[in-house]
Amino acid sequence: MAAGTGTPLAVGTAQKIAAEFVRDLAESVRNLLPIVAVVAFFQIVVLRQPLPDFGGILVGAVLVVVGLALFIRGLELGLFPIGEAMAVAFARKGSLPWLLAFAFLLGFSTTVAEPALIAVASEAADVAADGGAIAASASAKAHYALGLRLTVALAVGAAIMAGVIRIIRGWPIHWFIIGGYLAVMAMTPFAPPEIIGIAYDSGGVTTSTITVPLVTALGVGLATSIRGRNPMIDGFGLIAFASLTPIVFVMGYGMLT
Repeated sequence: MAAGTGTPLAVGTAQKIAAEFVRDLAESVRNLLPIVAVVAFFQIVVLRQPLPDFGGILVGAVLVVVGLALFIRGLELGLFPIGEAMAVAFARKGSLPWLLAFAFLLGFSTTVAEPALIAVASEAADVAADGGAIAASASAKAHYALGLRLTVALAVGAAIMAGVIRIIRGWPIHWFIIGGYLAVMAMTPFAPPEIIGIAYDSGGVTTSTITVPLVTALGVGLATSIRGRNPMIDGFGLIAFASLTPIVFVMGYGMLT
């Protein structure tokens, strides 16, 4: 009886997952169509050249569609629920130090693992070596890239922690953002010219595939669990903190090193 009743349930679950995945595939195709149209237009109409390695491009496009669909499904099944659940659990526990420690470590760990940050830090190390700012050895470049990644990760961790305090206290977000960009404007004339562009770019690469889902879920879950907080007003905004503070930290890193 258990096996008989369990089989239809398992089949129904599998069918539901398959249907949702097909929907995600269709959504991914729709999202990528404008990019494909732009590339095809300029390649065929403006440049008037055939697409190089059409077979490879086609295989790559299929992999991108499937990967994007799997990524979206993974966010909905795993990252968003666990982020919201942990935020609610910490809020109900009522321990502010543990909540702030979790917020800092979440921001730090997700940023260190960001593929975009790893790529930018590696490229920055190569450029710094070519420009004579650091030695051209592999160890010097690795040390520079690691220092840059850790600086950005510390900045994001501090930003998420400050954002959590803002949600708990109900402080207006715009004062934090205005103050942060005033600090950026004040530091820019004094920072080494070689680090300014990297600092400004580091704010963008931190908010990517790993950081955004977990941090967004943390903010929404925390605002939902605190009485008097509106998830739409108070739950969002942590990503803005994560984009802003690395600019300040990386310029400070350049001024010190």
